[in-house]
Amino acid sequence: MLQLSTSLLNQPVLSLRTGGVVATTLTAIINPNNLKIEGFYCQDAFSRKRLVLLYQDIREAIPQQGLVVDDHEVLAEPSELVRLQEVMALNFELLGRLVVTDGKKKIGKVEDYAVDTTTMYIQKIYVAQSVLHSFSGGNIGVDRNQIVEITPSRIVILDPLQGTPAHAPAPARA
Repeated sequence: MLQLSTSLLNQPVLSLRTGGVVATTLTAIINPNNLKIEGFYCQDAFSRKRLVLLYQDIREAIPQQGLVVDDHEVLAEPSELVRLQEVMALNFELLGRLVVTDGKKKIGKVEDYAVDTTTMYIQKIYVAQSVLHSFSGGNIGVDRNQIVEITPSRIVILDPLQGTPAHAPAPARA
């Protein structure tokens, strides 16, 4: 099931064992190499420490209610997660990142993204256009297979208008 980032961030982490809130998600830990959410930085409800919730420890993501885990014990200190150190050091943030086409045309900035909650891969990014580029001010949805490259400063996508003829050819006579 796809969920927007707003339904995953700043949400309670609920324990099945205690039936209560054990933490609150703060930000996602995103691997920019494959656009996968590896986990979430959380604020522990008891000690107020910044801990990490790994994606594989999430039992269910319930919209408008939070993330469900087995117990408080699944939350880990960031220093304990050796395999995740490299991704955490990148401190990759998707929201607000500039989006340009492969022809170097500026599209806008990432305003939101949709995540497949079973695999935790980001499937779509939603780009807010500047007022100058769009009179309607609407967002552009970009599928993950349209992304060409992710650099530290921007996301490069395939030009949505590339390959589209300027005018349709006249229909052939029968």
